[in-house]
Amino acid sequence: MEAFIEPLNRSDVTAVERAGALLVEAFHHSWPDLVAGIKEIEGCLEEGKIALIARRGEQVVGFAGAMPQYGITGWELHPIVVARDVRGKGVGRALLREIETRVADRGGIMLYAGSDDESDQTSLSNCDLYDGLWERIRDLSNPGGHAVGFYFRCGYRLVGVMPDANGYGKPDLYLAKRLRPAAGYPVD
Repeated sequence: MEAFIEPLNRSDVTAVERAGALLVEAFHHSWPDLVAGIKEIEGCLEEGKIALIARRGEQVVGFAGAMPQYGITGWELHPIVVARDVRGKGVGRALLREIETRVADRGGIMLYAGSDDESDQTSLSNCDLYDGLWERIRDLSNPGGHAVGFYFRCGYRLVGVMPDANGYGKPDLYLAKRLRPAAGYPVD
């Protein structure tokens, strides 16, 4: 069964709660309880932002939000989450594609995401990135199955790294994708 992507309606309390629960399940270190997860989802429902859910049947199995950060041209994808039991089945890709379309429709030309590596999943984790940063970025590997692989498969590129953002040896990886073509600036 394919996922159906739709805007999250603030009045759909069950869907808001399920989206919040997905954040807690996947990112407990950032959203330690349901109250925190719901608060994040409600923030994504503010005016000018985009909040989408993925449903399989009646079940909410994914959520993605986006907000403008550089006027209307640059948008941040935050957060995106998919239920564990449907990962790898196209739900995240469908959510991302719909977010990209909606951002472009609002005048956005690029979408970016930050993705923490707190669990030693990439070769950029658990090392001193202040030493040999450019070589380490060039030689990036993903032996632990970090989300960076998902973003690469969806056409995103690594555009930056923030060393020690989440503690010593725990960087934040920044990925971005151009959404609209311009003279001399192709879309991948």
